[in-house]
Amino acid sequence: MRKLLAAGSALGLLAHNAFETRAGVGLVFEPFIGRRGAYALWGGYFPLMLAAALREGEMARRLTAFSAGIGVAGVAVHFKAWPWSLHGGLPMLDEAEGLSEDQLPAYNGVLWFWLLCSALSLPAANRPGSRRFAALGLLNFPILLASAQHHFRWAREQAEREPERWSPALRE
Repeated sequence: MRKLLAAGSALGLLAHNAFETRAGVGLVFEPFIGRRGAYALWGGYFPLMLAAALREGEMARRLTAFSAGIGVAGVAVHFKAWPWSLHGGLPMLDEAEGLSEDQLPAYNGVLWFWLLCSALSLPAANRPGSRRFAALGLLNFPILLASAQHHFRWAREQAEREPERWSPALRE
């Protein structure tokens, strides 16, 4: 079960980044390292996290613990940065990142998948050597929040400069 949840956490992040890129709102860390740099970063990170999820051993547990912590922190950033409301008892984003109203239900599904897999992976990291890595991932919340806030100021500027490459909602 640990391997499945750890793989789900990595795939949740992949789905999140793919969704945002496809929607025309950019890629995480793109304002800092450019589109190619962000592709390179995530192109290396995803296979590493998936390989760790499928392996045994302390290093694999540490990597998946870090990934799970980042996953929980990453989803929490979305609910801190964007308006949300309860829908059937579950928090759902009401708007986010230049996404259209039609895209939000699927995007909320991606976020919930990522959160559940990541959060359920955290107990598996509850070993003395892995706990620190889970905490390191969780402690990225303020960094990820600042990065997200900067990203969307930057994305709005990019949408004004090159509207054909960006979500029209970023110009509204």
